[in-house]
Amino acid sequence: MSAPAALMAAAEGGIIGDGRTGANLALVVGALGVALAWLATSRAGRRNSVNPRTAGLAAMVMGAVGTVLAVLHAATTDGGPGTGNGLVGAVVAVPLGLGAVLLGRRVLTRSAGTTPPEG
Repeated sequence: MSAPAALMAAAEGGIIGDGRTGANLALVVGALGVALAWLATSRAGRRNSVNPRTAGLAAMVMGAVGTVLAVLHAATTDGGPGTGNGLVGAVVAVPLGLGAVLLGRRVLTRSAGTTPPEG
């Protein structure tokens, strides 16, 4: 599917859903990215089963995906806030996704000097 066709399908509600579905999906993905980055940040100095580099990279990817979904949903909504189209949720999901990217980057920079746990 080409990019213009994907944008047209998203505008019609075919890819990320209509109403609040797309915004809720972006919120969940962004929140999971933040939670994963927070877990990796709190565990970066300890030995455990969580590899901080992998968790940081996964948090960055999830944050980027959540941000892209939120921007796509906000760009294709009709009406303003309070109309039930999920615009407010999409606006909230953008900084949440960006926060996941920034926290994931922090995990990667903090874990650069550590060696991964042997397993």
